[in-house]
Amino acid sequence: MKPIKMPPLADRETLLQSPPEALVEIILAQQKMIEQLIEEVERLKSRGNSDSQSSSKPPSSDIHKRSEKPQDSPDLETLGKERRKPGGQAGHVGKTRKGFGRIDRYELLRPQQCQECGGDAFMEAPVSIQTQTVAQLVERPIEVVAYQLHTCRCRQCGTLEPGRLPDSVVAGQSLGVSLQAMLVWLGNYGHLSYEKQQEFLFELGDIVVGTGTLQATNVRLAEVVNPAVEVLAAWVKQQGQVHVDESPWLVKGVKEWMWVIAGAGFALFHAADTRSRAELEQMLGKSFAGCLISDDFSVYNGYPVAAQQKCLAHLRRHFKKVIKLKHGNNPQLGQVFLDLLDEAFEAHRQWRDTEDVPTYRGWAQQFKAKVQTALNRWLPQAGYAAGLLLRSLRDKARQWWHFLDYPEVPPDNNRAERSLRLAVTKRKVCGGSRSMSGFAQTAMLLSVIQTCRAQGRSALKFFQRALIAASSSDEGQPMPSLIPCSDT
Repeated sequence: MKPIKMPPLADRETLLQSPPEALVEIILAQQKMIEQLIEEVERLKSRGNSDSQSSSKPPSSDIHKRSEKPQDSPDLETLGKERRKPGGQAGHVGKTRKGFGRIDRYELLRPQQCQECGGDAFMEAPVSIQTQTVAQLVERPIEVVAYQLHTCRCRQCGTLEPGRLPDSVVAGQSLGVSLQAMLVWLGNYGHLSYEKQQEFLFELGDIVVGTGTLQATNVRLAEVVNPAVEVLAAWVKQQGQVHVDESPWLVKGVKEWMWVIAGAGFALFHAADTRSRAELEQMLGKSFAGCLISDDFSVYNGYPVAAQQKCLAHLRRHFKKVIKLKHGNNPQLGQVFLDLLDEAFEAHRQWRDTEDVPTYRGWAQQFKAKVQTALNRWLPQAGYAAGLLLRSLRDKARQWWHFLDYPEVPPDNNRAERSLRLAVTKRKVCGGSRSMSGFAQTAMLLSVIQTCRAQGRSALKFFQRALIAASSSDEGQPMPSLIPCSDT
């Protein structure tokens, strides 16, 4: 909220001698100030009751406001439909029952003793066969191998030729490629601290590994994937549309910023000192030739782009707050625009399902007229908070409603927010980073993990291939790529 400007104070004698026009101006200024104060009080009251549905708070914060007493079950007769029970549903075919996609070995189990007569001789051919497929941990999931590299003399030319390590082992490193990839995945996606990774290795493989080795592994993987992330960063600047968002990140107790640029099949994280335009220009260049999808943060407003789409989900939350301002016509005004936003989301969802362009364009024309009519009616009656939103809709119409003319552009910034959620969760678990270099390494590794997830690829296999390519002198081992639809 903007600072409230107090009208100049005047004593009684001065007011008695003032002309009527001056008194009217004083009264109007005081009315405006009172209106702003009332809306500020209502906003502060509603802030304490905000949740994940009405603000940017995560759903995990809702639990603090739940009652400690169990609620009465709703009357199913009044609801008119049966309430769905939580958990697995009767008759639903689970995914695990369809199998795991492979069988590593078969184990034949024949009867050892007849339960009827005690005999132990059975016919060779079975009467029936029942198969149960089970995934289970093997006895030694972590194998400790000592590789002895023998140097031998060639019988033909006499050259001394040493034995070579397999691709799954890097010279001088005490952890195999697959185990390093697993530990980095657990630390950056599973949010396990180095101490918990130590316990994991002891529980799973009965081995003790120092935290220094685990930290060095994290640093090594970040350096290895750096070239692939840089290629992705250059590729992102050429895309037709990107989603952008940012979140604070603590480094040695100082607030820094984690940025993310996301799109179909990629998520690029950037460790930054500030939340300023300079960071956006570093990621996308001085200007961007595509469509920038973001929230209404001021940094995005003046950035030169070909097109911009602001997140309607954020706007929807703002209008829900307006509805909670009970004074004046705020509830009616907020509900009108909330209904318009819900209609827009539903229409775009139907377009995604059918891709019926003529129907969508016909609806869009009618919708624009509805919005303009609503603005003309409610803008003169809007209070301070609602007036800010309505003036933004009027003055930045091309940025709020770009998706009406270009339905391939989504009306929200969910892709960036969902990608950033991994970083936010990690920050809450670990508390931030101890150095800027560690912060940058986290951004590198999260870029790989989230991009692989967006492409339906295995991040562990990507890390393995990157380690093998970085340590191999064979040009036939190319560095894997993060570019969507890339062969590597």
